[in-house]
Amino acid sequence: MTKLTLPYTAFDPATRLLRLDPHEPAFFLNPYEAYAFLHGASNAFYWEEFGFWCFGGFDDVNRLLRDRRFGRQNPAGIPDSRGVGQDRSHLTAFDGIEANSMLELEPPVHTRLRTLVNRAFVSRQVERLRPRVEALANELIDRFDPAGPVDLLPAFASPLPITIIAEMLGVPVEMGPQLLDWSHQMVAMYIHGRSRETEETANRAAGEFADFLRGCVTERRKNPGDDLLSLLISAQEDGQRLSEDEMVSSAILLLNAGHEATVHQTGNAVRSILAQGGDPGRFFTSPEATAATVEECLRFDAPLHMFTRYAYQEIEIAPGIVVQPGQTIGLLLGMANHDPRAFAEPRAFRPDRADQKNVSFGAGIHFCIGAPLARLELQVSLKTLFDRHPRLHLAEQPRFRDTYHFHGLETLAVGF
Repeated sequence: MTKLTLPYTAFDPATRLLRLDPHEPAFFLNPYEAYAFLHGASNAFYWEEFGFWCFGGFDDVNRLLRDRRFGRQNPAGIPDSRGVGQDRSHLTAFDGIEANSMLELEPPVHTRLRTLVNRAFVSRQVERLRPRVEALANELIDRFDPAGPVDLLPAFASPLPITIIAEMLGVPVEMGPQLLDWSHQMVAMYIHGRSRETEETANRAAGEFADFLRGCVTERRKNPGDDLLSLLISAQEDGQRLSEDEMVSSAILLLNAGHEATVHQTGNAVRSILAQGGDPGRFFTSPEATAATVEECLRFDAPLHMFTRYAYQEIEIAPGIVVQPGQTIGLLLGMANHDPRAFAEPRAFRPDRADQKNVSFGAGIHFCIGAPLARLELQVSLKTLFDRHPRLHLAEQPRFRDTYHFHGLETLAVGF
């Protein structure tokens, strides 16, 4: 094994074997240093700590996300998130949710579920939420302690998307903190090196979350409204409706995905913008400038850095890299967004760049169904925040969490 360049990595160019502990602070606090090294060494490598081939080139990631020879659904029928060992008897409730989740399924079931859910989640419906998002952003800012400092994550970044998605679904907004707890406990299943305790906590959260939503579904059947849950109940495709299990899994997916990544991206975006110095208002001078700034924030410091796929047949992905059916590959979204072959000066924050693109929402049939909502929330919340507080500044140096897949801050303390 030949150690190259970075003190916390070991990379063998001959075998493309990488040793890099994802819990190494030098890495999770700034993964882009390692990405820059790997872009120079090899965009494809076998990451020993994860035990599968990973790809970080923009073109490779974009292509593999769309390649139907790979998918989220394990051909052996095992859910994507492994149990500690092979015993999953303690994960019955969690697996029950995953078994009907769009994110873990492939056509034809995925197509039917996504078509039904998407009817209640189209861009024109989302655009109608713009005034509500702006009003909520202002309400949250009004509650800031003017003496500061304020941690923007619990005070702003977190309550905004969970309130919006709860209102959209028609579940009680006052349940927001509980929904967040359940979501965090379930999402912990995807973190590298989790424990049996983590799994049992996630399973308990999945069961409680499902029971709560079944109660909401029962109520909406009796008293339908114009909310997303009522639309899911009534939606049909070729005479088929969502089953209650599919409805519960879809609602959990929308609630979890509807805030988890947006919270991280909001924090990452504020940090990125403040790091540029000067007047942050220069990034929000028009709707077009605001939209471009959000796209650059999504590229520059994405909230999700690894997404996995299963191979469905023997495939030679690249010269010398062959995967067998059932094997996992890792697609490194954050690394792809900083590929110097795809972006001029990838570490420069430039909303006006001519090569503006990213894979932060994925691509292909699993492209994030909530992308229009996330974009709208980020555009409105960031512009409102910096309009209201043009002298916003960091009160302390923010620190990223030790959760490599999900790249977000522990705290974001700011002053005014």
